[in-house]
Amino acid sequence: NYFKFLHYHFPTSFHGSNSHPQALHRRPRCHFFSLFLTSLLAASDTVLSPEKLGIRRREKLSHLHFYFHDIVSGRDPTAVFVVPPPSNASRTLFGAVVMTDDPLTERPEIGSKLLGKAQGFYTGASQTEFGFLMVMNFAFVEGKYNGSYLSILGRNTVMSAVREMPVVGGGGLFRFARGYALAKTHAVNFSSGDAVVEYNVYVFHY
Repeated sequence: NYFKFLHYHFPTSFHGSNSHPQALHRRPRCHFFSLFLTSLLAASDTVLSPEKLGIRRREKLSHLHFYFHDIVSGRDPTAVFVVPPPSNASRTLFGAVVMTDDPLTERPEIGSKLLGKAQGFYTGASQTEFGFLMVMNFAFVEGKYNGSYLSILGRNTVMSAVREMPVVGGGGLFRFARGYALAKTHAVNFSSGDAVVEYNVYVFHY
């Protein structure tokens, strides 16, 4: 047991330069143990080549454009409240949590070509305005990005004309992705709460 070894050989007391000779004699063993442990940690730090991970040498910048349909009404909503807002914060939905499986389409019409799903949640994070924390994956189901996804984590003030949110990662063809998403409200039904949001996403990936 390494911990017993260290405890047994570590000096119990030192008194300046006049330390007990046996205690001083034991110091090298402790230093040896430290060097041995450092060597083990260094050996576990393996250097990987980008080629082994299937990564190309150069990044490319891609622009993705689609429409996000947040449907909270009807018998089959794609966005549902899993935590309702407290009554004293209902004006801005502060404290509410909404889970989504929202369609991402090629055009503003819900019946247009399905490109993917926005899967994740948004939560009311402001007491003074409609400001949401967005934690979401854009999972694509069409074209060359089928099976790949982008991860969004950011602030969405939905009453602003344009909102910017960071792309913090991704999977599939979007491994090591980084960039940003611009969201712009295309249409909103204030009676039902349903909304269509236009997204332009700019992302670096390999």
